[in-house]
Amino acid sequence: MIFELIRPLDYDFLKFIDGLPSQSLGKKVTFHSGTSFDSFSNYQIAIVGVLDNRGLENGDDIVDISKVRKAFYSLYPGNWASKIIDFGDILPGESLADTYYLVRKLTEILLKNNVIPVVIGGSQDMTYAMYRAYDSLEQMVNLVCIDDRLDLMKEGSFPAASFLSKIIVDEPNNLFNYSNLGYQTYFNSQEEIDLIEGLYFEAYRLGEIVNNGKLAEPVLRDADLVSLDLNSIKSGDSGDYENFNPNGFDGREICSLARYSGLSDRVSSFGVFNYNNSNSETLLIAQIIWYFVEGVNFRSNEYPFTSKESYFKYIVPLEDYEDLVFYKSDVSGRWWIEVEMETSVNKNITRKLLLPCDYDDYQSAIRQQVPDRWWRALKKSLL
Repeated sequence: MIFELIRPLDYDFLKFIDGLPSQSLGKKVTFHSGTSFDSFSNYQIAIVGVLDNRGLENGDDIVDISKVRKAFYSLYPGNWASKIIDFGDILPGESLADTYYLVRKLTEILLKNNVIPVVIGGSQDMTYAMYRAYDSLEQMVNLVCIDDRLDLMKEGSFPAASFLSKIIVDEPNNLFNYSNLGYQTYFNSQEEIDLIEGLYFEAYRLGEIVNNGKLAEPVLRDADLVSLDLNSIKSGDSGDYENFNPNGFDGREICSLARYSGLSDRVSSFGVFNYNNSNSETLLIAQIIWYFVEGVNFRSNEYPFTSKESYFKYIVPLEDYEDLVFYKSDVSGRWWIEVEMETSVNKNITRKLLLPCDYDDYQSAIRQQVPDRWWRALKKSLL
């Protein structure tokens, strides 16, 4: 059983939890300590530490997640109904492939039992292992990376800098859409940017998201797996001066993206990666996770639609295309646009997909401008 291979939290850490105030988050969480587990229905969120940082250049062999946990569990919860369990840590295997296997199997078990895994630490190539966990679910996957780099293959790259190439190339290919939030152009070659464009994936520059944070919400609402690279945060806010980056998201912006991720009814796994063992990053990581959990507790449960009758329907005629059909929720006020796509089995058969969008997309359509997300989704279906 996979739980036999996970290291429970030790006595000293549990003693720290015992000393916390009764209303703190640490007193509301279950800490798993056994070799088997079958009470999945009692929990909605699972915390998992991954201590393997070997995918990073000059990465430590073992990451100390206990500092992050202490910061997180010292916080106070909101008015939350979701129950959290902490399974402890996945230790580095003999090889990175061994660690991937453990991350994949645990993520797979949690997904099948409708528990959201929140994976902390480790190099970002662990995203590949989490992505592979969806294989057994037999579904296409939308991956969103909050990252200053596109993480495509570069000659001599370490796994954390090239895991996206592995996701795109390896079989079975379950990736439907990849979106990057916050890439910084000077860290990425033009060939990488062109490849993302050519595959009709989405990439938003840091300035685009900083200047208009609402752009990120529909992208994250459409995600299954969200992978957050701590290097996307500027060092002045993260406290990581070892890998100094003068630009990036600030603390408020990154927490907002984490909350959007949690609010998404579709997001079923979340990871925070490339933690480098520094004490200065721990409180920000704790707050990122806090905001994700906060979002999960305030989900509207609008995906998939149970009935379109409770949604306002807007039809926008276009001169050069068929009519665009928009839906607006009367509960959350969020928007979707209908995309007619060919099936992979029979190109003569189409199915209708509801793609998250925002009010600005509706306004663009009224001005006879085709929304970018709709156009990319349509083109991708024709590849």
